[in-house]
Amino acid sequence: MSRLPAVLRRCLVGGCLAAVAAHADIGFRNFEDPDTVKWAEGEYSLPAYPNDGNLIEFYVSAVATNRFFIDKASLSVGKDGVARYVLVVKTAGGATNVTFEGIRCGYREYRLYATGRADRTWAPSRTDQWRPIENKPVNRHHAALDREFFCPLGVAIFNAEEGIEALRLGRNPRAPER
Repeated sequence: MSRLPAVLRRCLVGGCLAAVAAHADIGFRNFEDPDTVKWAEGEYSLPAYPNDGNLIEFYVSAVATNRFFIDKASLSVGKDGVARYVLVVKTAGGATNVTFEGIRCGYREYRLYATGRADRTWAPSRTDQWRPIENKPVNRHHAALDREFFCPLGVAIFNAEEGIEALRLGRNPRAPER
């Protein structure tokens, strides 16, 4: 008797078990504990437009072609656990993009609140959606801010001063090594 049928049976059983395990929690994903308080975003206001003297550059990755800065005067941490800041991105071609954003610590999400205009005013975002933070090699600025500066280990910085110090040091002391 050949061992092949026994091996095939084991593979088939193993594959079925893996498929069942992968989908075992489907029935629980939409369950909400009625006693759990739902998260609500706190109040915020648009900050002053950034001045070059307040910009702190931060490292994103060795392959990033843009330069990334945070306006230290705009950095805040809300009671809702959101770190809000003005991000300035300077491209290799000389363009400058200015945005007011927030990171929802613990959820690895970010939100765009407003985009800077050439006349140094803000254009509010047309969407209020939180987007997942992707850790891509090239422009991983949101991932760097989340993991290495403002939300080490998924927990928000305690205050703006901690975030500014993390930017000056090149990483938050509570963040895991790169």
